[in-house]
Amino acid sequence: MRFDADAAVAHLRERDPKMRELIERVGVFRMRLHRVATPFAALTESIIYQQITGRAAETIAGRLRERLGDGRFPVPERVLEAPDTLLREVGLSRGKVAALRDLAAKSLDGTVPGMTRLRAMEDEEIVERLMVVRGIGRWTAEMFLMFRLGRPDVLPIDDYGVRKGFKLAFARREMPKPESVARRGERWRPYRTVASWYLWRALE
Repeated sequence: MRFDADAAVAHLRERDPKMRELIERVGVFRMRLHRVATPFAALTESIIYQQITGRAAETIAGRLRERLGDGRFPVPERVLEAPDTLLREVGLSRGKVAALRDLAAKSLDGTVPGMTRLRAMEDEEIVERLMVVRGIGRWTAEMFLMFRLGRPDVLPIDDYGVRKGFKLAFARREMPKPESVARRGERWRPYRTVASWYLWRALE
């Protein structure tokens, strides 16, 4: 990770007794970054995986890599050059074909920056840039911040797993609203990514 995980866990334990209890039950923070060559490849994968099973998405991603990228995720130019029939043959829906083409175009024109530029940008600026792309919403952008860039202070309050984990860890009778998670999350700054990881683990 790009931050001191031990310091983050110590901060959460000190600031929130309920979070301290959860950390003691779960144990060591074990979140790992997903390695990927380019933002385009990472976001291509994210789009493919939306709203289908992991196994189906893995199959489609594999076909795309083989047909267009010689075993790797293709570069944006290859996606723009490929006919719709080929992209549909690998298993992409029409909506995802349109999303990948838009992602490719915006990667080439700089709307979606390269990794070096992204590392120098603020979280919200990255979210705003990515959400311009068809098929990418705030949740996808937040997952990119957490698992690709290793940003320490991301709290995806609309994520079902985070909210359900919050309900269990904080003994709420009903599913908490995103605003409720956000309010409690103020205690966890600047390590809300770590808190989110522990809330996901609460489901286990």
